[in-house]
Amino acid sequence: MFNIIIGYLSEDEEISVVDQTTTIRNIEFEKTIGGPEIIEYQKLVRKMPVAEPVTRYAVQLARTSRPSGVNPPEFIKQYVNYGASLRASQFLILGAKARALMNGRYNVSVEDVQKLCYPVFRHRILTNFHAESEGVTSDQIIKQLLDVVPVPKSGLKD
Repeated sequence: MFNIIIGYLSEDEEISVVDQTTTIRNIEFEKTIGGPEIIEYQKLVRKMPVAEPVTRYAVQLARTSRPSGVNPPEFIKQYVNYGASLRASQFLILGAKARALMNGRYNVSVEDVQKLCYPVFRHRILTNFHAESEGVTSDQIIKQLLDVVPVPKSGLKD
């Protein structure tokens, strides 16, 4: 669903991890949540309503990323082999629902969609040789997508 970039640890953090994982330890796990609670949370996320303009915005982001689409932006035609699919639209909305819920809201905002666009699209927008040779990354393409796809005017903010 997501492609999250995690940087390297600092030297001290790395030493701490190496020390902790190369010695004998007695580890006791404390159950914080079980399977039934996870299933209920998943159901709750799927029950969350999304305003039609927010869903349309998510779908337009994915559709605009496709070089085979109707009138793709020049940067898409120039740098993208394959754009984000229907699954990207689905995961963008599911992730936005979960983000809103985790932030204590009962509605999905445009900002939720925008924040999740990078981890959801990052591995779904496949760049071409021109992008590779010019050092253009999928993150740069996503930024341009967010700049060119119009935001719904209905003021759907956090």
